Amino acid sequence: MIYLDQAATSYPKPPQVAEAMVETLKSAGNSGRGGHHLSLAASRLAFQARAELAAFFGAEDPSCIAFTANATESLNLALFGLLNPGDHVITTELEHNSVLRPLYILKTNGVDVTILPADSQGNVDFARGLARNLRQNTRVVVVTHASNVTGNLVDIQIIGEFCREHGLILMVDAAQTAGFYPYQLQDSSIDILCFTGHKGLYGPQGVGGIYVKPGITLQPLKVGGSGIQTFSQTHPSQMPEALEAGTLNLPGIAGLMAGVKYVHSLGLKEIRQRELEVTRYFSAGVREIPGVEVYGDFSSSLRCPIVSLNIEGFDASFLSQVLAEEYAIYTRSGGHCAPLVHGALGTGERGALRLSFSHLNTKEELDITLGALGELILRKGDTL
Repeated sequence: MIYLDQAATSYPKPPQVAEAMVETLKSAGNSGRGGHHLSLAASRLAFQARAELAAFFGAEDPSCIAFTANATESLNLALFGLLNPGDHVITTELEHNSVLRPLYILKTNGVDVTILPADSQGNVDFARGLARNLRQNTRVVVVTHASNVTGNLVDIQIIGEFCREHGLILMVDAAQTAGFYPYQLQDSSIDILCFTGHKGLYGPQGVGGIYVKPGITLQPLKVGGSGIQTFSQTHPSQMPEALEAGTLNLPGIAGLMAGVKYVHSLGLKEIRQRELEVTRYFSAGVREIPGVEVYGDFSSSLRCPIVSLNIEGFDASFLSQVLAEEYAIYTRSGGHCAPLVHGALGTGERGALRLSFSHLNTKEELDITLGALGELILRKGDTL
């Protein structure tokens, strides 16, 4: 099996991730729900994981990190927790439905939404777009740090400088960049970072988090038990309990901490270098195959390890299916939950075949994949 769907979820997971989860099921209770040994063990584990993430992302302190189920929940929490009728938010055509769908709901409730267009390479002109669309009621700029379709990174520094100059809140979707990009949030212009644990952080599915810069308050998406202030009619307002109603996914948090430690032990620089190397190798090789169209801007040396493409005369979904069934090569086709960027790329109706890599993928695997694609083209009109 050759797994090239790392942008959907990383695979395989480090063994220590599963080990940490199993150990937690054996040795921890419910954090904040008792003074006994098992409850205290759970509380210590949750704090250790929070501290590990705060250090990894360069946050001010552990209380800036709240646990969620994934980046989608984090983005919903941030968008619904910040924006009110009459507010104006700026976003882009690069966004995942985790951003777009909440914004469509908010728009029906009176929030003004501006979506900056992307060009045919999936790039957005932020310098012009932000300046042209700034309004008196603009409050938030929300952007994905990297497109999950093209792999293009956006220039967070330019966006952050604009937000600081005009007093705007910068919210970043880091689903594709957590575990790839070296964040130092305390010193950055990012006010809210939404991330998931199951991709570049090599944790399990079902756990993620949100960073909120001190001084910013979000209305919670849900309220309920918190383990503190039981007799208050209102949910606690202090972080991180303000955003963590209900029992935490402690086995998932333990697995996430193990994944972050794994990434830290290898080093972000080394992981990024390896992933960029295999991406360049594959993108160069696949362009030599007749009829291939690759999407995105590959002029930048820094991009996420994603290559999306179509081959003339082939349906992307059919290609992905044949690669899986006949070659045991696992990819993803379709719209990738990012419809607007596909419109910009000209793939709005057919989608694309996406291959995404990690530092674990080898050039030998990529050679096999390139060979399979070439073979499929030779078989076109014969057995296919």
